[in-house]
Amino acid sequence: MAFPKKKLQGLVAATITPMTENGEINFSVIGQYVDYLVKEQGVKNIFVNGTTGEGLSLSISERRQVAEEWVTKGKDKLDQVVIHVGALSLKESQELAQHAAEIGADGIAVIAPFFLKPWTKDILINFLKEVAAAAPALPFYYYHIPALTGVKIRAEELLDGIQDKIPTFQGLKFSDTDLLDFGQCVDQNRQQQFAFLFGVDEQLLSALVMGATGAVGSFVSRGLSTLWSN
Repeated sequence: MAFPKKKLQGLVAATITPMTENGEINFSVIGQYVDYLVKEQGVKNIFVNGTTGEGLSLSISERRQVAEEWVTKGKDKLDQVVIHVGALSLKESQELAQHAAEIGADGIAVIAPFFLKPWTKDILINFLKEVAAAAPALPFYYYHIPALTGVKIRAEELLDGIQDKIPTFQGLKFSDTDLLDFGQCVDQNRQQQFAFLFGVDEQLLSALVMGATGAVGSFVSRGLSTLWSN
């Protein structure tokens, strides 16, 4: 597995998807966006097509195009480009995962399917396993956001033995306010060296105390970038 030399950690920008007044994706500004993050904010890791990027409101074609543009414009400038490939359809999610690998993304992330919801840990892991297998050379991250998916399976429960089922699993984007669950994720998986990326801006300081190794959010600012580097 050709995983990146550097672990995904620190500040990760959850990128917006720029739009024109007519509702079309404004690809022309993504290059400027990359330069802004790198030069003005000191941030070199991004999370594309997630909640902030409204990925699930885009068509599959649009999601592919957005991912391609970020990877292309970020080449030799960004350290890691992680693409969210979650979808209600397993086949669509697999297609997006394969595409992410083909264009040279550095990792993929997946939320739980949220219409016909998985009601047990095993059902959810089987879904995630099928998506991860579509891009076996890419690090795989689970995107835990129960407030939007309605899937209440605790992250701590999901992580128990997950690498036995998904060998490419590298970490968790935890976007929930349940700090007890998050703390147990960290405490019970220290030996695995997972990336524990916190996604609720308002609770970030608490999460850092509990062992978060990074943060994915739309809050990125010069002040926080400096704080993390120190």
